[in-house]
Parts: sequence; C-alpha cells; structure tokens
Amino acid sequence: MFFKNFINLIFLFFIIGCANNSNQQKSTLENEVIKNVSVTPELQYIKAMDYFSNQKIEESITIFQNITKIYPLSNEAIQSQIMLGFIDYTRMDYDSAIFKFTKLIKMYPSLTNLDYVYYMRALCYYEQISHEALDGEYNLLALENLQQVINRFPNSNYAKDSLQKKILVKSNIAAKHMTIGRFYQKNNKYTAALNRYNIVVEGFYETKFTAEALYRISEIYYSIGMIEESTKTAAILGNNYPQSQWYKFSYNNLKKQNNDSGFFNSIGKLINK
Repeated sequence: MFFKNFINLIFLFFIIGCANNSNQQKSTLENEVIKNVSVTPELQYIKAMDYFSNQKIEESITIFQNITKIYPLSNEAIQSQIMLGFIDYTRMDYDSAIFKFTKLIKMYPSLTNLDYVYYMRALCYYEQISHEALDGEYNLLALENLQQVINRFPNSNYAKDSLQKKILVKSNIAAKHMTIGRFYQKNNKYTAALNRYNIVVEGFYETKFTAEALYRISEIYYSIGMIEESTKTAAILGNNYPQSQWYKFSYNNLKKQNNDSGFFNSIGKLINK
C-alpha cells in the first residue's frame, strides 16, 4: 500500500513538473518578444513567420499579436493582422477571419495587397458552401465577394481564380432554382416553374443548367397549349445547344405529341435563321 502511494506521488510530481515546464516555455517566449522592445517589428515579423512555417502556430500568434499592440502603425502590424486572419481561416474560424479581413479593408483602403484581403474574405464565404439546397445565404455572399475581387482588381492574380469560383457558385444557385422549378412543374404550378427556369436562362446562362431550363420551358409551354412559344424556345435550345441531350429530348417529345410535319419544319426554319 505504501509503495502504491509512493508511485502515485511520483506520478503527481511528474505531471506538475510537465505543466510548469510548459508554462515556463510559454513565459520565456512571451518575455523574449514583449520585454525585448528593442527588437524591431521587422525582425519580430520574420521570427513569427518562421514559427508559422514550422507549424508553431501558437508561438507565431503571440508575436503577431504583440506586433499589432506595440507597433500598431507599422507595415508589419498590418501584415500581422492579415496573418492572424489567415490563421483563423485555416482553422475554419470563418467568422473571426471575416471580421479581421473586413476591418483591414475599412482601415487600409490603399493597402498594397488589398486584393489578397478581399480574396481571403471571399474564400471564407465560399468555403462554407456545402450544398446548393441548404446554403442560399453563403452562395449569395460568396458570389458578391468574389465579384468584388473581379471588379476591383481585374488584373490581380486572384481575379482569375475568383472568376472560376464564381461560375461554380452560380452553378450552385442555378441548381437550386432548377430543383425548385422541377418541384413546381411536377405539381402543375407552371407559372412558378417558368419563373425559376427563366431566372436560370437570364441570370445563370453560363452554367450547365441553361439547356435543361430551356427544355423545361418548352415542355411547359407545350403542356399549356402555347405551341408557338414552345417552338421558339425549342429553336433557341437547338441554336445554342445543338448537341445537347436536352435538345434531343425536346425534339423527340414534340415529335411524339404532334404528327404535324409543318410544326417541326417551323422549328427547323427558326433554327436556320
């Protein structure tokens, strides 16, 4: 019994010793940066980036934060704030990252690498999109912020990637409209369905859903007896997407439902105009 208690006591001292060593290491780091005010912000920033590069994130955060407190007007303080926002982003603490990036945009509108700050804020919204049917808010916020990068910094290295991501986001939004449109169409709510499909055709024409939207519009027009509108829409579909499966579906559906060859000739004439 005495031996067991002795072992437990040694183990307790070991745990306390480890905790003290950890605290001492942290304290040493803080003292190294905070007390040695003679160290320039440039050298401190280099040290912080070295810690960051070596995956010593907490140590880098301590120095970045210290730079912003001691040298708030220095360029290193601004870059430190950017790095603190980036660290929040890598940790998926998007709200904190967005707050930091937005603050930087408001405080330093002439910042040299402001394009990067705008881009990172856009990414924070973009990374939170997980499903087109559930993330309407993030889709719109990501689209808005990506567009800001494209509009404000058209020659930036980040504009091209923003444009690619914008197309993906617009595809997400278009997919949502198509899902809702199909639901309305299935339940014979044709006006509501047409509104959704027209949104896709007019506002998201660069996405893969445009051909299907035109097909659905033609299908609805035919269902409600608007033959001329159905024909014109099918012709638009054929003109713009002649190899699309949706044009083939449209043509075959109309052919089955109407044996009037003149009707199909009218489609051909419209396509060939």
